[in-house]
Amino acid sequence: MRNPNKQLVQYATELRRNMTDAEYALWYHLRNKNFCGIRFNRQVLIGNYIVDFCCRKLKLIIELDGIQHIEQARYDLERTKYLNSQGYKVIRFWNDEVLTKIDNVLEEIYIEIEQLSPLSLRQLPP
Repeated sequence: MRNPNKQLVQYATELRRNMTDAEYALWYHLRNKNFCGIRFNRQVLIGNYIVDFCCRKLKLIIELDGIQHIEQARYDLERTKYLNSQGYKVIRFWNDEVLTKIDNVLEEIYIEIEQLSPLSLRQLPP
């Protein structure tokens, strides 16, 4: 296994310490396996990219986009292509969406988890 880029590791640590309001709001629901019993990590290094939230077991990435992402759409597209090539499913939400419609965001995440979960993680009918 390669040693990760030390600067990226330091930057990921800094991002974890300085979350945006939207990241904090979503992390409140995802942390400590609070959401569907699934473990998520935040500001995870994958290749040369840092992703906002990642469930490695399901290979699910959740990205929160602010206004700056409008200008970096091409970068985000290349990044998503790379992450997809590594087997990850990437879902994106606008920061405003997380802050004003958290229940809708959580429902969409739940649907993705259901689709990606092996049968053993799904709630079986009685």
